[in-house]
Amino acid sequence: MTVRTRFAPSPTGPLHIGGARTALFNYLFSRHHGGAFLLRIEDTDRARNTEENTRLILDSLDWLGLERDAPPMFQSTRAARHAEVARQMLAAGHAYRCYCTPDELKAMREQAVAAGRPPRYDGRWRDRDPAEAPPGTPPAIRLKAPREGETVLDDLVQGTVRVANAELDDLIILRGDGSPTYLHAVVVDDHDMGITHVIRGDDHLTNTFRQIQIYQAMGWELPRFAHIPLIHGADGAKLSKRHGAVSVLEFREQGFLPEALCNYLLRLGWGHGDVELLGREAAIALFDLDGVGRAASRMDYAKLTHLNGVYLRQADDSRLTEDVLARLAGRPGVTVDAPVTRRIATLMPGLKERAKTLVELADSAAFLALKAPLALEPKAAALLTAEARAVLAALTPALAETDFSAPALDAALRRFAEATGRKLGQVAQPLRAALTGSTMSPGIDATLAALGREEALSRLRAITS
Repeated sequence: MTVRTRFAPSPTGPLHIGGARTALFNYLFSRHHGGAFLLRIEDTDRARNTEENTRLILDSLDWLGLERDAPPMFQSTRAARHAEVARQMLAAGHAYRCYCTPDELKAMREQAVAAGRPPRYDGRWRDRDPAEAPPGTPPAIRLKAPREGETVLDDLVQGTVRVANAELDDLIILRGDGSPTYLHAVVVDDHDMGITHVIRGDDHLTNTFRQIQIYQAMGWELPRFAHIPLIHGADGAKLSKRHGAVSVLEFREQGFLPEALCNYLLRLGWGHGDVELLGREAAIALFDLDGVGRAASRMDYAKLTHLNGVYLRQADDSRLTEDVLARLAGRPGVTVDAPVTRRIATLMPGLKERAKTLVELADSAAFLALKAPLALEPKAAALLTAEARAVLAALTPALAETDFSAPALDAALRRFAEATGRKLGQVAQPLRAALTGSTMSPGIDATLAALGREEALSRLRAITS
């Protein structure tokens, strides 16, 4: 058997981080078993689905590196097939026409609630003669679900789960207007796509028992199901915007690397010993469903940020430079040109050591794209006393005569400090403030070298003149 998994989002909004983890688990499982990973866009909610949301979902999956093995299927294009299967079930006696009006269904629900019963359909058209149907009422088609016994699910994460069939009513599979219901369409699509494993959130668990009955009515082989626990906030409540970012693209905008986010999501509900850092190849080699836990996971933004910093330090400098330049473009007072690109690329090894996100990285690199005179942060301004400015004025000619390589600059600064009876920090800190407008930067020798002779001296003269 060739493993075939699918991710099936509804384009009612951007891709949620919980959906991203579901997609990741499907992708890794299929790759681990040498199978195929497919995408189905469940776009039948015409009131809420948009092409823009579909594009955002595709962009998110591409950014995460979750390549699909076929073009996406759009559920809205398959209504005729869904109706065809419903009519096959009707012809085989596994479904029936229901002529209940909306008012009847409403009254039925209200009576059940008043009697303390679940608001289920009472099956009144299950064996009734269609000749008794009220004129002008378009019939829905309902599954003739078994009333005795139980429906059993052997879930690959949740274990064996049973539901008495008496607790399940006769599901509508085709509405009176001829449109399929979600639970029916999903079964038909999964069958036609040859899906062997349905890996999804455990909020779908109760739906599965109804879907199993559709499979059985059609005589179709069941896929294996795996219902993974949801992601909660740190307080145990459903993850929402009050906890922080919740969509994939929000995490991208906040400066997280896709490989760091995937690593974090993988470890959020799945484990392999004490292994924390897992790149894509290692994740594919190790991932299987037996490592998925049954308890809900809690989103830890601090842990994700720390992990992102680890990945930043390992990332290719040219890639980081490109991202920083893109984030700086358009900022007030910022120039992005060839000299600025060179400066950022030169200093990137030192810049990325302190940053935990790409936003922090861009902020720390911004001084390289500014023109003198710089706006000074309060702490930097406090360092640039009249005495400190006089020291920098005396230092400027010495730097002007120095080879602008980091080793030569370091030696020149040490000679100057020794000659003037100062510690190196007493020279380096006001120099850093003058060059960057802040009190934080990579080593002052590397910072000078990245700026280059002309720009560094221009900034010093702007402070000391």
